[in-house]
Amino acid sequence: MADGNVLLVEGKDDRYVIEHLIRRHSIVASSFKIKEKDGINNLLDTLDVELLASDVQRLGIMVDADLDIRSRWRSLRNILLRSGYLMAAEPDPEGTIVSDPGRKSVGVWMMPDNNAAGLLEHFVSWLIPEEDRLWKQACKCVQEIEEGDRRFAPAHLVKAQVHTWLAWQQEPGTPLGLAITKRYFQVDSAHATQLINWLRRLFNLPAGQTITSG
Repeated sequence: MADGNVLLVEGKDDRYVIEHLIRRHSIVASSFKIKEKDGINNLLDTLDVELLASDVQRLGIMVDADLDIRSRWRSLRNILLRSGYLMAAEPDPEGTIVSDPGRKSVGVWMMPDNNAAGLLEHFVSWLIPEEDRLWKQACKCVQEIEEGDRRFAPAHLVKAQVHTWLAWQQEPGTPLGLAITKRYFQVDSAHATQLINWLRRLFNLPAGQTITSG
């Protein structure tokens, strides 16, 4: 792990997406450690401890905005304020990074784009090529399920759509992260590049635009 760089994520899907995304962007995996926190509640409950870790110099925090981005931001902001960080009232659309003198650098990325409510699956859905006809069909298919027959929560509509689309690929049911490596998603899209640029700035990584073919 390079110089105490740590990225906190909610769970394994987040970790796998980041691992495969940085690989495609030629970022060495050892540039930072990705630490799963087993859900948003545990991440928030232990964040003050993570902020005090002496072996961490730069700490990234990646969470879903969920239904209310302002509420999620307030939860994170309040913890950081109590730890002495100067925090803006709103998240930075390009990804928040706070570098207060005498403290470790802290970055916050709120899925999907620091601006809209949503989940990891909203972010990956934006990496599907616009001209992909199967994506439009998958969305239509899921939307046409009568409400009484839907077994997923309304907030998880995009999850059902993304995984329906993945079920129709060359290898049906490929996990999100592996689907990036298999090039089902466009990793050079504006949304992917925005997230990669935040990681580069937060962890002080060399700039680069090369997309790997593997």
